[in-house]
Amino acid sequence: MGINSTSVPFLMGQFGSTYITGSGAKLTLTASTAKYYICAITMTEPTTFSNLEVLNGGTDLGMGDTYFAATDGPYPLDTAWHGAAAADTTNETNEDSDQITSSHSFPMGITIYGMWDNVVLNSGACIVYVAPRPDYRTRA
Repeated sequence: MGINSTSVPFLMGQFGSTYITGSGAKLTLTASTAKYYICAITMTEPTTFSNLEVLNGGTDLGMGDTYFAATDGPYPLDTAWHGAAAADTTNETNEDSDQITSSHSFPMGITIYGMWDNVVLNSGACIVYVAPRPDYRTRA
């Protein structure tokens, strides 16, 4: 039995997904008319990214101080998440998020969650899931 409702929280995947594979494979949802964003990526084989860009550059997402793993970082986690240097140390001195590069490999079976509008593979294959953008009702 299915549920036909837009007033309940949605589970993963009912808005659609696509499979992308190989160097240069991409899903780009940056056009002004795009009504969806990439909400999750499941690796079906070891995968590296040449582009993994945060939705709208991380602005106007309706969730202040929220950051996602991306190739367009690093993001200032210590400042943005109101951390104290002595209380939330990382392996680095600047306590910012690390920018994902093509040398970072995500193993098969891993799913990462976030809000991206552009994914380009450097290698590997994955299933890319989409969801409606926070501003989808006002987009053309």
